[in-house]
Amino acid sequence: MARGVSPARLASVRGNGRSGRRRARGRRALTAVALAAAALALLGAVGPTPSSALSPGVRATLSGSSARFVPGLCPPTAEPVPGRCGFLEVPEDRAHHGGRTIRLAVAIIPAASATPAEDPVVFMEGGPGGDAFGNIPFLVAAGVNRDRDLIVMAQRGNLHSEPNLACPEIDRFYAQAVGLPFDAPSTGELLVRATKECRDRLTADGVELSAYNTTENAADFADLRRALDIDRWNVYGYSYGTDLALTYLRLHPQGIRSVAIDSVAPPKVVNLPWTWDSAREGLDAVFAACEAQADCKRRYPDLPQTLTEQVRRLEAHPLTVMAQPPGGGNPVKVVLDGGALMDLVVAKAIPFVDLPTALDELAHGRPERFARARAAGAAPVIGEFGYGLKESVACSEWVPGYSQAEVLEVGRRNFPGFPDTVLAQAPQLPFEYDVCRVWNVPDRTSVQRVDTVSDVPALVISGTFDSKTGASWGQYAARTLSRSTTVRIPGIGHWVVPQSCCAQTVLASFLDRPTSPDRTCVTDLAPAPFTIAPENAPENAPERETE
Repeated sequence: MARGVSPARLASVRGNGRSGRRRARGRRALTAVALAAAALALLGAVGPTPSSALSPGVRATLSGSSARFVPGLCPPTAEPVPGRCGFLEVPEDRAHHGGRTIRLAVAIIPAASATPAEDPVVFMEGGPGGDAFGNIPFLVAAGVNRDRDLIVMAQRGNLHSEPNLACPEIDRFYAQAVGLPFDAPSTGELLVRATKECRDRLTADGVELSAYNTTENAADFADLRRALDIDRWNVYGYSYGTDLALTYLRLHPQGIRSVAIDSVAPPKVVNLPWTWDSAREGLDAVFAACEAQADCKRRYPDLPQTLTEQVRRLEAHPLTVMAQPPGGGNPVKVVLDGGALMDLVVAKAIPFVDLPTALDELAHGRPERFARARAAGAAPVIGEFGYGLKESVACSEWVPGYSQAEVLEVGRRNFPGFPDTVLAQAPQLPFEYDVCRVWNVPDRTSVQRVDTVSDVPALVISGTFDSKTGASWGQYAARTLSRSTTVRIPGIGHWVVPQSCCAQTVLASFLDRPTSPDRTCVTDLAPAPFTIAPENAPENAPERETE
């Protein structure tokens, strides 16, 4: 994922009159929090801090709300957090008064500008279950904090929040799964067993899994704005963060100046069959782009057919090979079947510019690229992903209401030549029906599958190559956002802004002028040229154990 930063520099936004005083109050609150956190860091403070240790201004900020912000040290991350941190303390389940409190890690990254605007940007991570703090470097490199403070909160159940609903049991399963058939029932049984072990452990620790949902998640962000005494802020979310942002905008519109959603998953339509629609849309765009480039069209004349043939061939006769993970280390055994191939393609495990070459090599007996990409899963970071939030959201909001037969039906409609064993599993969510039976959380679709109708200025960004959240779903979400601007960036996949300088420019312009952003950079964009391999490249396949 590229880390380019747009060269555009925005003029600072200055408040005036009553509105300006409100924005200034929000920025002073952030400054007070940052100063308090700095003082605590110098004292070596860790964990919760008594209110007597805070400045009078921060103590006033925390009063009058069941949620409160407690300044503290930033968590250890691969790249140090370039700002100040603390925890938002909120009820685990707001429907049960007097229940336990959870703590959500928060970082406040100062604006790069010497004259920043007064309304900050709050970021909503994808997943669900992704590490928001781990993505701070991408956000900073993309200039999201160029003219405004950037606020990042680890969502409930995720890394750096307490409790952290990680599932090492599932991490270990996925490390093992690279050497197993992707969609075999025996593989699904292992995943279900690992999921049940995690669920049993979390519930034994007193975790109320049903409270880890998008409604509670949105309420956490509403509480964060009030706890920091911010009058207005701007929301930016990607992937599941768009589902969350639209829910937040629907339920808590107060104080939202603008909303930018990137790689859109509309709450109204997110379900398992929908994943096959997105996969088809994204791959069609990739293959059409190859067709539009003369060299790619000549060298790889029928990519859709090539993909179908390879999925069918590998599903009938899986390859078991030894492959070295991209990060180095000893070679590991990997199984490439049709389900694994399709999962790798949807996940963009092979960069789009290399995908035509990789498929052609595979068709000619050279599976190295896909084998290495599959081997990457053999060394997951244990405990980094918040499966507790992921499964609680997926099983209560995405899975109910549609049967496994409907997943298969929509898969057949989009990929009619694929084997049913591949199409029966939703891309990126294999065996999810079986997983949800053991995760066992209540159906919440009646309160979550709802359109967000709003006149708050919105920016809707999609990448044409996105096979996880197809670009047309951005337009779908925009139809009920009356003051929205829709932008499609050619040749970009999932999570557009960090990968596109043009998208960064558009986002910056939108934050400056939410109702009239500058989109001129999109006009001349085209997908990057695809990699073209020599036609007589030597066969250099990894060692095969069986075929």
